[in-house]
Amino acid sequence: MAEAQQPLDYEYALDRDCTTLSRHVLQQLQSFSPDAQDLSALMNRIALAGKLIARRLSRAGLMEGVLGFTGDVNVQGESVKKMDVYANDVFISVFKQSGLVCRLASEEMEKPYYIPENCPIGRYTLLYDPIDGSSNTDINLSLGSIFAIRQQEGDDSDGAATDLLQSGRKQIAAGYILYGPSTMLVYSIGKGVHSFSLDPSLGEFILTEENIQIPEKGAVYSVNEGNFWQWEESIREYIRYVHRTEGYTARYSGAMVSDIHRVLVQGGVFLYPGTTKKPDGKIRLLYESAPLAFLIEQAGGRASTGTQEILDVVPEQLHQRTPLIIGSKENVALVESFIQQQAKEQSEKTMMARSRVPQ
Repeated sequence: MAEAQQPLDYEYALDRDCTTLSRHVLQQLQSFSPDAQDLSALMNRIALAGKLIARRLSRAGLMEGVLGFTGDVNVQGESVKKMDVYANDVFISVFKQSGLVCRLASEEMEKPYYIPENCPIGRYTLLYDPIDGSSNTDINLSLGSIFAIRQQEGDDSDGAATDLLQSGRKQIAAGYILYGPSTMLVYSIGKGVHSFSLDPSLGEFILTEENIQIPEKGAVYSVNEGNFWQWEESIREYIRYVHRTEGYTARYSGAMVSDIHRVLVQGGVFLYPGTTKKPDGKIRLLYESAPLAFLIEQAGGRASTGTQEILDVVPEQLHQRTPLIIGSKENVALVESFIQQQAKEQSEKTMMARSRVPQ
């Protein structure tokens, strides 16, 4: 019996080069059904937005109107960078003619953006943060985009988009694009986490790693320690613990996508806790926390507010914020243990105080 012919090295390379993002989605779903075709097309459009933004960023220092602020303030009360506006417009533009998306909701827009010509047939909503870490734009550091796809429920005839006010379990896909030395796209449709790198010579995102698993525990902790005295005592106590415990390494870039990607690959934890004055924190639930939580959970990690799983949080408004503790299971659980300990001590103090009050 003749031995099976072994494939040549170039055949492996060719198959790898042919595994584009849109093809990979269809392979993941093992289907060419209309729903699978829609999801593949949606991911292809997100990839196109990433390519356009990456091209703009690569020329940032050479073109006018790319760097600096616009002078406006967005719905979050934050100064708007010119790159924020461009990236937001890119996502709108690439989905206008898609026929798939009826609404786009972004942290840069007070209300969802409706595409009337798509709404009769478009069954999906794209939620996104067009540029995460925009303060890094003018200093040539890493940036990112975060996205999530949800299926529209109801006809949204009043334009209130109340069907979006549901937990992160309703997301059907999520991921991020990282603009660094190379442009990477990492996504999940609920079937593991997979990364792609943009090959400039092909103009395509090519599969680089399938079924990424975050380590159970990591040495990295990523947090803006400049906010130390604004945090609850439980978070300060956690930071004191890692300071005095051998084996921990602090890494913080100012772009959450970059920090989350490091934690995904190397293990560890990213924290953006609330403060004593703003207990809900800064991170937007629908555009940042929930998409990243969906992704990290698919990789075997966890995402928490400190007291609740991020994917179980039901928002009351479109731009709701939430504290975020995300990363390796053991690291997240350790942070939570400090929060639980403080809650226990406060409860005991309250009970003791009540017991001293004369009846």
